[in-house]
Amino acid sequence: MSVHLEKPVGVVGLGIIGQRWAAAFRHAGLTVRVYDPDAGQWDRFQDMAPALLADLDALHGPAIRLGDISFSSDMGEALAETGFIQENGPERLELKQSLLAAIERHVAADTIIASSSSALSVSAMQARCAHPERIVLGHPFNPAHLMPLVEIVGGERTRPETVTAARAFYEAIGKKPVVLNREITGHLALRLMGAMWREAIALAGAGVASVEDIDRAFMYGPGPKWTLQGSFISNHLNAEGIEAFFRKYGGTYQDIWDDLGTATLDDETTATVAASMRGALAGRGNDDLRAERDKGLIEILATLHRHGAL
Repeated sequence: MSVHLEKPVGVVGLGIIGQRWAAAFRHAGLTVRVYDPDAGQWDRFQDMAPALLADLDALHGPAIRLGDISFSSDMGEALAETGFIQENGPERLELKQSLLAAIERHVAADTIIASSSSALSVSAMQARCAHPERIVLGHPFNPAHLMPLVEIVGGERTRPETVTAARAFYEAIGKKPVVLNREITGHLALRLMGAMWREAIALAGAGVASVEDIDRAFMYGPGPKWTLQGSFISNHLNAEGIEAFFRKYGGTYQDIWDDLGTATLDDETTATVAASMRGALAGRGNDDLRAERDKGLIEILATLHRHGAL
């Protein structure tokens, strides 16, 4: 199974994630066919598209050729002749099952359907599909038009060739896909984030340090190196190879692991973290913080594209 890039890509669902996928596909020069039952979503996307494309220009350079894009609130019309589908419906299992089955009725039997789901299992989502072998997870990171990561995993009835073809498709448009060999709650990156954040919550809840200083410790400690090289290569370079690192620092890490806190998001912890958060925000509004984040992401990701180890 393979994806023919000359065929249109279908985007199903034009919410926050779908909007950003549509912009990324178009910037990559692909023909994009968009479906959403609410025609008002297309109007909202049209308002946002110039800014999204400007972000992509800043990150990748001006597009060689913007792909054509069209919209229909009729699924059959929107998805006709598509070669790859990116589904972005709400995170409700029954809705996903119905939506994927409906998409199937309008595309060829070998068209890959990738779901952006962040929490649902592929095995559960593909349960009502006539061709479950071509259903796969294609989970982006937010903001999806900028962040390179796409997590891919198949369900119990997904063919391995589907996973391979999906990875090749995302790589062809400049993403950085990773493949999970089996389904697991939270996929890959969220579990890594969750492990770090659990300890951050535990430290804040126990009053070890403020939210501001916990975030600062990561941002100016492992954050830059892990951004460029990941944790394994970074630690490999902290000694004469990973074996030497384990011999030298393994005992220290084992002591830390044995002493890690347990985070419970109860009312007391929530109140403690929220109070500390107000200090970290220092009166800055969310819109300004998001704008600064996205501006900084473009600069960081441009550097990562040039110097990233993987």
